[in-house]
Amino acid sequence: MENFKRRFIGDRAFYRMVLIIAFPILVQNGITNFVGLLDNIMVGQLGTEQMSGVAIVNQLMAVYNICIFGAISGASIFSAQFYGQGNHEGVRSTFRFKLVCCGLITLIWFAIFIFGGNGLIRMFLHDSAGGDIGMTHTAGMEYMLVMLIGIVPCTLTQIYASTLRETGETMLPMLAGIVAVFVNLFLNYLLIFGKFGCPALGVAGAAIATVVSRFCEVGLVTVWTHIHQERNRFIRGAYRVRCRETDAGNGTEDSGKRDRVSVRGEDGSGADASFRQGASQAWIPLPLVKQIIIKGMPLLVNETLWSAGVAIMVQCYSMRGLDAVAALNISTTVSNLFNIVFIALGSAISIVVGQQLGAGEMEKAVDTDRKLIFFSEVCCAVVGAVLFVLAPLFPEIYNTSAEVRSLATGLIRIASVFLPLYAFYHAAYFTLRTGGKTMITFVFDSCYMWVVNIPVAFLVSRLTQMPLLPMYLLCQSVEIVKAVIGFVLIKKGVWINNIVDDV
Repeated sequence: MENFKRRFIGDRAFYRMVLIIAFPILVQNGITNFVGLLDNIMVGQLGTEQMSGVAIVNQLMAVYNICIFGAISGASIFSAQFYGQGNHEGVRSTFRFKLVCCGLITLIWFAIFIFGGNGLIRMFLHDSAGGDIGMTHTAGMEYMLVMLIGIVPCTLTQIYASTLRETGETMLPMLAGIVAVFVNLFLNYLLIFGKFGCPALGVAGAAIATVVSRFCEVGLVTVWTHIHQERNRFIRGAYRVRCRETDAGNGTEDSGKRDRVSVRGEDGSGADASFRQGASQAWIPLPLVKQIIIKGMPLLVNETLWSAGVAIMVQCYSMRGLDAVAALNISTTVSNLFNIVFIALGSAISIVVGQQLGAGEMEKAVDTDRKLIFFSEVCCAVVGAVLFVLAPLFPEIYNTSAEVRSLATGLIRIASVFLPLYAFYHAAYFTLRTGGKTMITFVFDSCYMWVVNIPVAFLVSRLTQMPLLPMYLLCQSVEIVKAVIGFVLIKKGVWINNIVDDV
């Protein structure tokens, strides 16, 4: 028993450290998802068709957002380890990489939504007695065209917020997110239903509220970051072609004439950044670009394929009619509110374990990772039990049919049972990613999705008449094998690497 406690349970200092990092992320995600639930309920008051149209577009937007997350994730591995070394020039370069990569992805996806949005929405619409397909399509197109205005501020927020978190600042992104969601909620009430003299814009009003809130969020995050440059050293000269200041604050310029650039950490201790001669003159050092692409491209491809796979899974479920789309929308929105626990602890793994690996504390990183995974499992077992009990209450809030409510309750309960499983392979994914094993995460995550999950859902949806609930249960059950694979990979320690020493 004593050995078990030593291996899997931390002391007060450990959990205090975890909560300092994870709690702000949990609060931000919790408030975001709670307001998202309220947002979803308000749109749901317009009717099943409007709710389903918005849900389809949000599913497509999620693919774009996760692509951005994947692009950021590759650079984030280096950001966390650079910061663990006290190398602020390295963090600055990874920030710049995020700007360039995410900018290109945003342009591509904007064109996809403009020229292919109509066809993408129609993929989810199938004949059903549960609603009007034409009305659903119209609502979806109306919502999408407004939402496109908000993708640039949304992307910038992710770039800034991710870098802030990787450098230890988790409070500001949380506060900005809180402000944004309440702006969104307030404007939703005004613009969806036409309160206090505002026009009743329906789904367009919901989209306008979301776009305005995203501009508020990006404004708060960027302004604060640039004002507090002494705290956020990575932002100094981040947009300059040549960076002439040093992070040590000693007035010495980065002339590019030295073979190696010495960068001081927050405590004044030196940390050697292995940039080659002249690297400081480059906006992003070429060796670092190569390393981020090598390590990060599998993550970008993985996240793109995974999110596209999720959309295809939803499309397979939609073969059971518009009621299935509506029920899945309710279930996903409610489940996301409870998923914040393992999402926040996964972020804690990437930050804490990443910094320890960057500092060369390998044994400490292994111990921290094991205790964080165990903590996540215990928390999610409790949360899953609570969700199972409360499942019937949430669908009753929506203005929809009894059939949709019944389906949504069943979907929520299935998700609650699998919550500890989701938590484990989420933690496994972040552990492997933090150690730079991005090709393994690619096979572990998206390849499994396309080789196992999607074929099962596709065949069952097309070749059988299996109802939605057993179909959903079957598709979730195949994730058990994925969790076993994740356990084996973590146990072998293939992720225990310092990937920034040679950059």
